[in-house]
Amino acid sequence: MYGWFRSILAATAGNDVVARSLRQSAVDTDTVVRELFEFRNIGLPVARNWTTQRNGAAFGTDYLSRTAMGKSNIFVNTANETAYYYQDLDDTGARLHGSNRYSVTFPAGELPPVQGFWSLTVYNKHHFFHPNDLDRFSLGTKNQDLTYADDGSLTLTVGGPRPADPKLLANWLPAPDDKFTIFLRAYWPDQGILDGIWEPPAVTRTQ
Repeated sequence: MYGWFRSILAATAGNDVVARSLRQSAVDTDTVVRELFEFRNIGLPVARNWTTQRNGAAFGTDYLSRTAMGKSNIFVNTANETAYYYQDLDDTGARLHGSNRYSVTFPAGELPPVQGFWSLTVYNKHHFFHPNDLDRFSLGTKNQDLTYADDGSLTLTVGGPRPADPKLLANWLPAPDDKFTIFLRAYWPDQGILDGIWEPPAVTRTQ
């Protein structure tokens, strides 16, 4: 592949038309790569508008996924080490936007089945953390103050105004007042995740 790319660059020597074409291609490619951050364009569809992938750290010739992961996540684990679920849309198919509030409810006994830990993380449209007063970017196993419902279910909320109720605040993730993405990571996933039996719950707009 290095030889292939060098031959393309060599073709630009003394040929301004080819050089201009390559420069424009670079600009166009940068735009396309930004669109790859909406992972539903490259991943495997999962129920309720989630997307996943099963070739982390072993992309082969899946160059779109490889480019997207390399630019956004830097490193990803193999599927048996970590399962990744990406969400750009709510349960109606509308794009997630921080001016709205959304809920993600895990019924009792249906938290991500892992032997390690799980986390739900918010990223802005450029796949960076959203700076916020709480300095909070994710919620999950490591949070010991999450509030569970009487029936044992867990509802996490994302976006919208900061909740005044401390119990609701403990379960809230700030989001930018713009498009954003939710990532659910399941580290050392159980076989139910690997077999596709367990799937994340819907992201539902509540406000």
